[in-house]
Amino acid sequence: MATSADVDAKNLARRYGRRWALADVSFTLAGGAVLMVAGPNGSGKSTLLRTLSTAVRPDGGSARIGGFDVVREREDVRKLVALLSHASYLYDSLTAKQNLAVVADHLGRSRANIDALLDRVALGRRADDTVATFSAGMRKRLSFARVLLQEPRVAMLDEPYGQLDPEGFVLVEDVVRELKAGGTTVIIATHQLARASAIADEAMLLEAGRVAWRGKASEVPQR
Repeated sequence: MATSADVDAKNLARRYGRRWALADVSFTLAGGAVLMVAGPNGSGKSTLLRTLSTAVRPDGGSARIGGFDVVREREDVRKLVALLSHASYLYDSLTAKQNLAVVADHLGRSRANIDALLDRVALGRRADDTVATFSAGMRKRLSFARVLLQEPRVAMLDEPYGQLDPEGFVLVEDVVRELKAGGTTVIIATHQLARASAIADEAMLLEAGRVAWRGKASEVPQR
């Protein structure tokens, strides 16, 4: 059953062995909202994004993306979600352009805007170079191009500022604003509170897998 929220999590929980990485996490996000998720290492930020994107299954509670259950309707969820994670999951032996072509073909999308997307992330001059020759920052830029190619309903960005230079920071923020303007809901897991809170509408702080604070991004405790 569809809901009015793009993201709807209720008492979401995930356990690794005896440790609860997430415990009773509940929140909703309307379409086009930008949520910043912050917290210390091990607080559950990455696990939250991986659970919502169906990369891992929850051990308790429930979550829906665009009205679809992340467990029972995971294939429907995956059609709506783009996850930018710590690992790039790029094909090293393929060029930048070929990497995006693989994604376009898999999703049934046109290849027509691939060159424009590579220009968008400042990789146009390296379009025909293999990813094996790319730096970590260039791989991150290519991963952003892949997110834009997917045209997701919900974009989940795990530490998007990582490996990037100051120009890359600006790219992150421009991309988030671009996604939001197109109606995409965005969740940003990050340690960069000052930068991310400037582009987010809402914020949530996690501590030991639990929600420690939730409110407006402009009011997030800077700690």
